[in-house]
Amino acid sequence: MRLAMISEHASPLATLGGEDSGGQNVYVAELARRLGTMGHEVDVFTRRDDAGLPEVVPFSEGVRVVNLAAGPTRSVPKDEIFGFMPAFRDAFYRFAGEEAAPYDLVHANFWMSGWVACEAKRDLGLPFAQTFHALGEVKKREQGEADTSPPERRAAETRIVEEADRILATCPAEVEELTTLYDADPARLSLVPCGVDGGTFRPVDRRETRRHLGLPDVPTVVYVGRLVPRKGVDTLVRAFALLPDALGARLVVVGGEPGPGPSPEAARLSALADSLGVSEGVTFVGSRPQGELRRFYGAADVAVSVPHYEPFGMTPLEAMACATPVVGSRVGGIKWSVADGETGLLVPPRDQQALSESLARLLSDGALRERMGRAARRRVEDHFTWERVATGAEAAFLEAANTTTGATQTAR
Repeated sequence: MRLAMISEHASPLATLGGEDSGGQNVYVAELARRLGTMGHEVDVFTRRDDAGLPEVVPFSEGVRVVNLAAGPTRSVPKDEIFGFMPAFRDAFYRFAGEEAAPYDLVHANFWMSGWVACEAKRDLGLPFAQTFHALGEVKKREQGEADTSPPERRAAETRIVEEADRILATCPAEVEELTTLYDADPARLSLVPCGVDGGTFRPVDRRETRRHLGLPDVPTVVYVGRLVPRKGVDTLVRAFALLPDALGARLVVVGGEPGPGPSPEAARLSALADSLGVSEGVTFVGSRPQGELRRFYGAADVAVSVPHYEPFGMTPLEAMACATPVVGSRVGGIKWSVADGETGLLVPPRDQQALSESLARLLSDGALRERMGRAARRRVEDHFTWERVATGAEAAFLEAANTTTGATQTAR
């Protein structure tokens, strides 16, 4: 199958850690990579945000990244990109028209890419599958006035839901949101989660890893992810301040904008830790390359992911693959990927007391941590490898290309 995978703002080539780079970049890169090794030809179309990038960049076996000219050749906040999407559409049409063989299917990622896919279905007759990664109605509900989505988003999402040949929902919560908020046809929904590379993210020797990172050998809580307010890191800092002094715990925060100097959010969180009297116990290490993250998960006794809301959440899977139990928010995909009481503990979002109590419970019970860590690794291997994700996506794509209906499910 020849696949045109559209991801307008999240390129597989991007450096992770910025405000608009994260899970979607990883999803697109890893899914494309696995589909290529399965024998499919995949072109990933993204907006050129660097004048030095060539139009076509070989990425992996069977996979190319195509950088389309649409708007300025610099980074643009994703909520300001929609005005450039007609130019993106036209550039996609040009590139597709010049190819020796036609594409069999478009896989659109995010709503703006879905808008292009709707246009291509109308103008070129290309069927398409859609992965939203986030839904505008949910974002508006959770963020209120802080939601900066453009006004065209809701109408575009409604059109996508009506016209997509297949929609890949990443978790049961998204299935429910699509059917209740968008009146999506359940027969055209496939449950295909995000995944994790169990070879990259794997268990390591905790004490040796701490020595390598220069961290003390004390009970350690680790957060890995973007530093933006909705990720709830301020709740984590407040919960950490409530832990009993006798635990002697340390909090390590991994994330921030790539480049020198702390991000504004990191500075705010550092000031919060100082005001709570725990600054000596909190370490901000800044952004780190994807390949280094497993060391931080491996150094942790407990990993934390407590966003206010989260469409799926990749970092809990990464921690679980490293056999590290997770304390997560009972939201979105996290309440599905983290099996409460088995691979970690779930708490309400924004609840510093519940979070602190869960951290104290795990930090004071080594046997429980070991049991949950082993179960976490098994859960990842059973349900969330990229190979399983690619197999589920392939089945959904074949159904979309053949315009058939029926549900595909890859995890329970």
